[in-house]
Amino acid sequence: MSTYSKDEIIKKLEVAESEMWKFYSQDFVNYRGKTSDKERDYYTEIIAKWLLDNIELFNDIKMISRESSYKVDSHDGKIKNEKSEREEEIIAMKLFDFSQNQGKVFDIIGKIIDYQTPLKNVRADKAGKIDLLAYNEEEKTLRILELKKPDSEETMLRCVLEAYTYLKVVDKDKLLKDFGLPKNTKIKACPFVFYSGEQHQEMKEIKDSRKNLGELIEKLGIEVIYLEEKDEEYSVVI
Repeated sequence: MSTYSKDEIIKKLEVAESEMWKFYSQDFVNYRGKTSDKERDYYTEIIAKWLLDNIELFNDIKMISRESSYKVDSHDGKIKNEKSEREEEIIAMKLFDFSQNQGKVFDIIGKIIDYQTPLKNVRADKAGKIDLLAYNEEEKTLRILELKKPDSEETMLRCVLEAYTYLKVVDKDKLLKDFGLPKNTKIKACPFVFYSGEQHQEMKEIKDSRKNLGELIEKLGIEVIYLEEKDEEYSVVI
C-alpha cells in the first residue's frame, strides 16, 4: 500500500464527509499503516482525532424508517449452504441457532434474537444489514452487534463506525416494537470481534498508541464485545 502524509489523509476525510452514511466503508478507514510524516501516527488515529473534532458530522446520518417489519419470519438459523464463503453470515446463523433453538444465553449480550436484520425501507436506500441483534433481559439492553470473522483484517475503527452508523440509521422505536421489546430498552452499538483477532490487538494499545480510537469509542458510547470459539462452541469473553 502507498504511504500517505497526515495532510493527504485529512484531504480524503474532507472529501468523504459529505456522505457520512458510508464513511465507515471508505478505503482509508481500513488503512493499517502509519503516516509518512516524521510523527509516524497510525492512519486510524488521524481519522479518529478528526472525527472527534468534527463529531457533529454524525448528525448527517439520517434514520431510515422501515415500513416492513425488522423481524424477518424466514430467519430460522438453518444454514442452507455449508460451503458458502460468507463466513461471518454463517457464524451469525450458528450463534442465532445456539440461542433460539438450543436455548443458549450468552454472557453480557444475553440471547441472540436475529441475524442479518434489514435496514432498508426500499431497495434504493443506502444501508446494509445488522449482523446480529442480542437482547439481555436482565439489563433490558438490545445490542446491535457488528460481527467480524476471526481472521478479519478490518480495523477496529471500521468496526466501530459501521456499528454506530447502523445505530443511527435504524428506527429504534420500531425496532423495539417489531421484536416485542419494552419501550425503555437501551440500544447499544457493539463491534463483536474475536478475542484472538487483529481488532483485539488494537484494543490492547488503546492507552498507549491508540488513544484517539479509545476516546472516539467512549464519545460514541460504543461497547466492544469479544467472542471466542472452542471446539465449535462459541462464548463471549468476560
